[in-house]
Order: sequence, then structure tokens, then C-alpha cells
Amino acid sequence: MGLSNNITAVVNFVALLASIPIIAAGIWLASKPDNECIHDFRWPVVVLGIMVLVVSLAGFLGAYFNRQSLLAFYLFCMALLILLLLFVLAFSFVVTSPDGSFRVPGRSFEEYNLEGFSAWLRNHVTSSERWHKISTCLAGSNVCTKLAEDYVTAYEFFNSNHISPLQSGCCKPPAACEYTYVNPVLWVNPANPMDNPDCYMWNNDQIQLCYNCNACKAGLLGNLRREWRRANMILLVALAVLVWVYIFACCAYKNARRESLFRHYKHGWF
Repeated sequence: MGLSNNITAVVNFVALLASIPIIAAGIWLASKPDNECIHDFRWPVVVLGIMVLVVSLAGFLGAYFNRQSLLAFYLFCMALLILLLLFVLAFSFVVTSPDGSFRVPGRSFEEYNLEGFSAWLRNHVTSSERWHKISTCLAGSNVCTKLAEDYVTAYEFFNSNHISPLQSGCCKPPAACEYTYVNPVLWVNPANPMDNPDCYMWNNDQIQLCYNCNACKAGLLGNLRREWRRANMILLVALAVLVWVYIFACCAYKNARRESLFRHYKHGWF
């Protein structure tokens, strides 16, 4: 195996390693309660990571066994995957750029406004047909029951920094409704609730809570935004590594082609 093929094999092994954090980020996203209820968002990153893994393995084998056709296939496919990963990053950044969060006096966690998120995300996730399935899935999860297990007093609850956007929107009534705290998922109705549809949507029935509130829809989008922003940092690093690897692989492939032509010429095969 020539020097150029050695280099190509090494950089493809690095690309193979770079696929691991992509797959890990995808599995992490898929394991979150909100993504478990939104099936469209669960596996795309995992599939992309597996594709990078397979293509990198093909490039490694092509370099190791000096198979020029396999290396050419690798370079073509990896270029497409880099463009696809770049598209995923750019698209997810654009649709998660608007932040619908806002501060509530006397509470350490934030609440969320549905209109503060991108129109694409709202339409894709919170349409009436989709939301019925999503809210049913959320009601069957442990998102809110876990909240009730973790906090007892109002002081602990209102001063917590660990309440997720999903829990903030779905497991309690909005602060503007002025309900009285009993526990995180049990609240006493005010005498004169605010003129806000969510104030009337709230129900102490543990199957209903605020799962049909706009606040819950906004909380779900807030969760998605936060998780995708974290995953994007990993994907951005992986993309930088793959681009660096691809540039080296292209140079090594050209050198390998020249070495192969030189050997053919030296042995008088032309």
C-alpha cells in the first residue's frame, strides 16, 4: 500500500470515528420525551450518522486494499453527506432561531409563548391533527409525574432551574392565570381566572393537566429548540472534522492516482 493510500486510510478512519458523535447525538435526541412523541424528528440524525459510518468504512477499505473505484465512490458519497449535514445544520438553526421564552417574576424557570417560535415549527408540530397524537403520547409519559416526585414545597418548585420547557408548559397552568400552588401538578382555581384560553383548559385530572394548552405546545417547541441547539454543537464539530478529512482524502486520492500512473509507466504498461 502506497504512502498516499496510507494517508487516505488514516483520514478515513478519523471520519469513521467522527460518525460516532453524530450517531450518539441522534440517539440522545431520539431518547428525549418530546422526540419520542414526534416521530418525524426521532431518527434522521441517527440515519445520517450511520451513512457517514458506512461511507467512511468503504473509503478505509478502498484505501487499505488500493481499490480506486471504491475510493472514488467514497469521495462522491462523502461530498453528498457533507452537504446533507450542512443542510441539516442550517435548516435546524433557522427553524429554531426564534425563541418564545419569557421570564415570569418570582420564578426561576421560564414560560413560553407559542407565537414566539418559527411558523414552520408551529405548523409542523402543533397542527390539530398532529397535536392530538402528541398530547396523548405526552399524557402517557412520565414528564409531569416526575415533576411531582422531585418537588414538594412551592419554594422548591418556583426556585428550580431544572424544570424543562416541556414541564413548564404542560404540567402546570400559566403564571398569568394566578392559580394557587398545591403541588407541581395540582393547583386551585382562582375566583376570577384571567381571560386566557389556557386558564380554562387547565384540569387537575392527571391525564389532562395542560396538555391541550397553547402553553404546552410552546413548551414542546422550547424543548425541541433547546435540544437541537445542543445537538447542533456536536454536529458542527463533526462537520468540521469531516470537511478536513475530505480535503485530505481528495489530495491523497490524487497522489495515489499519480503514483499508480507512474508505476504503470515505469513498468512499460503504456
